[in-house]
Amino acid sequence: MLVKWIKRLLLLAVGVAIVFAGSIMIKPKPVAVDMVSIKRGLIETIISEEGKTRVRDVYRISTPISGKLERLTVDEGDMLEKGQRIARIRATDAPIRDVRTRREMVAASKAARASVQLARAELSKVMAAQRFAVSELERAKRLSRSRTISKRAMQKAELELSLKNAQVEEAKANLELARRQYETATVRQSLPGNIPQTNLEDQCCVGVITPVSGTVLKLLKESEQVVHAGTLLVDVGDLRKQEIVVDLLSEDAVTIEPGTQARITGWGGKGVLAAKVRRIDPAAFTKVSALGIEEQRVNVVLDITDNPDRWKKLGHSFRVTVNIITSSHNDALRVPLGALFRKGDQWAVYKNVDGIARYTAIKLGTMSQEFAEVTDGLAEGAQVIIYPSDRIKDGVAVIKR
Repeated sequence: MLVKWIKRLLLLAVGVAIVFAGSIMIKPKPVAVDMVSIKRGLIETIISEEGKTRVRDVYRISTPISGKLERLTVDEGDMLEKGQRIARIRATDAPIRDVRTRREMVAASKAARASVQLARAELSKVMAAQRFAVSELERAKRLSRSRTISKRAMQKAELELSLKNAQVEEAKANLELARRQYETATVRQSLPGNIPQTNLEDQCCVGVITPVSGTVLKLLKESEQVVHAGTLLVDVGDLRKQEIVVDLLSEDAVTIEPGTQARITGWGGKGVLAAKVRRIDPAAFTKVSALGIEEQRVNVVLDITDNPDRWKKLGHSFRVTVNIITSSHNDALRVPLGALFRKGDQWAVYKNVDGIARYTAIKLGTMSQEFAEVTDGLAEGAQVIIYPSDRIKDGVAVIKR
């Protein structure tokens, strides 16, 4: 009888053990998740865009006249002093002429030379007449003192001398004019390369000089070539006086104002550079985004307020990342953006309550690139699940990873 009861108790114990083991195997295991505690701290609203550095005052030096530009004597990166010559422009050679044109110019030169001879002969003639008028006036003066001639005859002799003097001056002017016309005709007759170049500095028409001291930012022309007046040669600027320009969406631009603080990252150096907004352009422009969408953009100009020694290696038109701080709250209850998800029109999180994930609806205030401000629904110190997977549901057991 006793043996029979012992067998029944053993069978019962085995059955209980099997049921207990099965319940353990059937019970779901807690899901391993990442958790974070809600704390108070700094939260900032930031507008982040790529921008470019640029020298505040860029001087684009151009040619003042048309002519043949000699090869520039400077290279990009060279330091220039105010008044330093960077190029020379000399007059271009006359174009090659045909036989008829050359004959016409030779004839014009001979005619001009004949005009010089004619003007010289005319001057000799009027000078001879002038000398005769002088002698006539001297004779009239002597006769007038002895009252041999009338006063009218005396006045006529003086008038004649005045006329001869004027004719002499006119003849001298005509001779000078004829000489200049002969010189012009001689120069026009000269073929390319016939003009003597004894002193190259004297032959160079204009030296191009820099109006300011600075660094050569870009060479727009370098080799020797024929250029027109106004041709751009080089860009010159002071690398110590730089600013940053960034184009923002027009709806973002209206949220900032001059004096707004900013941080410069992604500039290639160590750390973050401090900056502030100096100017917001009053007019926007249309820009097509990478997705083919037309956007209204506004240029915003910032000054770097950090120590210049930190960013002295920044050059003209370097790429940087601009983070403009539109608002800042030092004592905000922060929740990581990775913990948030939407359900309908409501923001929510999964909160860890004694190892169980609980769906919790919350209200948000300011949002930054990393955190959102919680205004209702969570208390300081609460644990929330970040980056919840599709395995996380309300009531699911969870364990910290």
